[in-house]
Amino acid sequence: MTTHQILAFGVIGLMMAVFIWDRFRYDVVACCSLVLAVAVGIVPFDKAFSGFSDDIVIIVGSALIVSAGVARSGIVDTTIKRFFPNLNKLHAQLALLLIVVAVLSAFIKNIGALAIMIPVAFQFARKTGRSPSLYLMPMSFAALLGGLMTQIGTSPNIVVSRLRGEITGAPFTMFDFTPVGATLTLVGIVFLIFFHWLVPERQNENPSLEEALDLKNYFSEATVVEGSSFEGKELNGILQLGDGEVVATAILRGHSRLSPFPDVLLKAGDTILLQGRPEALDRVVSNAKLKLSGKPIPEAKAEGDVTSIEAVVSSESMLIGWSARQLSLWNRRRINLLAVSRHGHRLTERLSEVTLRAGDVLVLQGSRRNLPAFLQEFSCLPLAQRDIMLGRPRRAYVPLLILAAAMAVTAAGMVPVSVAFFCAALAMVVFRAIPLAEVYKAVDGPILIMLAALIPVSDTLRTSGGSDLIAGWLGHFAAQMPPFGALALILITAMAVTPFLNNAATVLVMAPIAASFAQALGYRPEAFLMAVAIGAGCDFLTPIGHQCNTLVFGPGGYRFSDYPRLGLPLSFIIVLVSVPALLHVWPVH
Repeated sequence: MTTHQILAFGVIGLMMAVFIWDRFRYDVVACCSLVLAVAVGIVPFDKAFSGFSDDIVIIVGSALIVSAGVARSGIVDTTIKRFFPNLNKLHAQLALLLIVVAVLSAFIKNIGALAIMIPVAFQFARKTGRSPSLYLMPMSFAALLGGLMTQIGTSPNIVVSRLRGEITGAPFTMFDFTPVGATLTLVGIVFLIFFHWLVPERQNENPSLEEALDLKNYFSEATVVEGSSFEGKELNGILQLGDGEVVATAILRGHSRLSPFPDVLLKAGDTILLQGRPEALDRVVSNAKLKLSGKPIPEAKAEGDVTSIEAVVSSESMLIGWSARQLSLWNRRRINLLAVSRHGHRLTERLSEVTLRAGDVLVLQGSRRNLPAFLQEFSCLPLAQRDIMLGRPRRAYVPLLILAAAMAVTAAGMVPVSVAFFCAALAMVVFRAIPLAEVYKAVDGPILIMLAALIPVSDTLRTSGGSDLIAGWLGHFAAQMPPFGALALILITAMAVTPFLNNAATVLVMAPIAASFAQALGYRPEAFLMAVAIGAGCDFLTPIGHQCNTLVFGPGGYRFSDYPRLGLPLSFIIVLVSVPALLHVWPVH
């Protein structure tokens, strides 16, 4: 080995060891690796920051913004509740959740697709009295599988596509991944539905503050606006949008107070006093296009300047014993009280007349300039665990139209994926599908930094000839193997490495090796590159190898050892199905 190769192997080996050690965040490790690679001379000064201009970074960042816009629309949850309101059998619920998650993951970031559907899984669990753990791990695995179906479904596919373009001059297109990816997704979903019993029933032993408070009785009020589709219709039509989780405690019409019978015909101007879980209230208010109590915030110059926050009234708060009307919250502070939750009580008075107590949870709306000072002055404790959607205007179909347009122009080959999805992300902001203040929250900064830093580091294997050297070693080992054996070797190697590394990092390291390996054996590289993408995208063995698995780890109450119980047999099936499917779709000769 040359000195250049020894240094390249040393830097990457040290980087992988620190990744596995897991004492430092992966973006910090990647940046330190880049600095070290520059210091020892294997990455030239003028190439040190070349990764920051790479299309991969643009595509992944843009896809995250698009995903956040689709998630914020709430249209998936609403559609399921409208067309599948009475699913009670576990197999039927699982089939619906897994199929929707997988299909969404093909077109938006798989962790975004999973995040969209987790609330639906919790609603199913509450309705049937089952543990959420029966749903969450299969959903995470379905999200990983669904991401295999398109070029933008997961980061490994994006990276592999670029590498194929460098090797052959023609990158993979949007749907080159679909034949094999769809086959694996179908087989995986069938396995997850019928072998869900491998997942143990767990309870979240470390609930969030929201879950510990068990907030089931938010109280709010909303008005039927003139021209509403529910004007002249029965109250029951609105309540059905809450899927049984919202009740009406009264209807205020002028100076009269009506009993909330389901067959009461609504009129424009009627104010309905509503009570239920916050996400259910949000569905009712947004889908029925009701107007929440409160007034426009004059200080807000854009939608992103207005925010809603959930806060607890502390025992030292000056709000205790006062109502919103007595405090003149709007006149004095330009703050709207949108909802109140009081554990164990059903509130029947108007929202502005509720006398506040210690422990009440309030949903407050105001400008980002006013709210922090108000919370501090009145000793209210913000609940930062959850993003409150109640009271924020949303245009449900705009994100879907933007996503569809980006997919169409990409599939037609009119523009590159990076340009299409950058424009889609920008359109999400311009058309207010996602507020400006939430854009940078949606972008996963650490993963983008890691990608940008690792691109020049991983490229040292190629420039030093290290990838050819490893490929030669693997080729010598696989010299007597038939094509399916050589392909399985690469797939299993990638699958074994990815639980300990970020999946994008696995591809950046493994893909050049796989291409050189195929070349050494006289094979075409496409099947081997695809095998790396599949292996890197299928981390079913640990909660740390992929963000989807990490996302469900806490809410599902899982233990580290629970993942291989379901994931190991699924990994075995993926290997058995992937190899013949790859050889059929991407012949090696």
